[in-house]
Amino acid sequence: MRHNAARRLREFYSHLVEAYGPQQWWPAKSAFEVVIGAYLTQNTAWTSVEKSIANLAQRALLSVAAIRALPESELRELIRPSGYMMRKAAAIKAFVAFLDNFYEGSLEKLADESSEIARERLLVLPGVGPETADAILLYALGHPAIVVDEYLRRVVTRHRLLPEKAKYTEIQALGEAAFAGDAQAERAQHCNEFHAVMVEVGKRHCRRNPVCDGCPLQWDLRYVGSPVRS
Repeated sequence: MRHNAARRLREFYSHLVEAYGPQQWWPAKSAFEVVIGAYLTQNTAWTSVEKSIANLAQRALLSVAAIRALPESELRELIRPSGYMMRKAAAIKAFVAFLDNFYEGSLEKLADESSEIARERLLVLPGVGPETADAILLYALGHPAIVVDEYLRRVVTRHRLLPEKAKYTEIQALGEAAFAGDAQAERAQHCNEFHAVMVEVGKRHCRRNPVCDGCPLQWDLRYVGSPVRS
């Protein structure tokens, strides 16, 4: 059953890539900007994150050294458009301190760490849950990681690949199984595009109230019937 679900999820990926083309995520100019974006996008729209990123970019603050030197009070004001500025500013500062303490302030050295250890250490940081940790691993560090967000959850549960109450780890394991046969470098690239196209189909079709007409995955509904509304 698990093998069949993984196979179908891989088919979903192929259909979505064919429908939408390469997404070239994450929309950032540097690995550190990805990290900042991963923190700022929590509980807010990406349009709000873009305003905060623009504030930081305008003052040339999108680097580890610049954020290290910036007073936290100023950081709060610059990221205000993203909301939760107190919590997010403290979390970003904690990330820089973590990078200094463990990796000499180098994202490249963090990227050289094993995925298991890097993820374990990221999850200890304030403001970092599994989704943020996996987004940093994948998009900032180039590690193969399945990012489980609400869009992916809707797709796999509405198409009945997993139960409606499936845990993050269960959805992630299914995603990993879908790409298990790929080489390491290919797996990272596929994980990147997989998350991006799932976000795209989620925004267009797998919304809170699903819009199945015209969806690239509509063909699969013949096997499962109407989608489960979550």
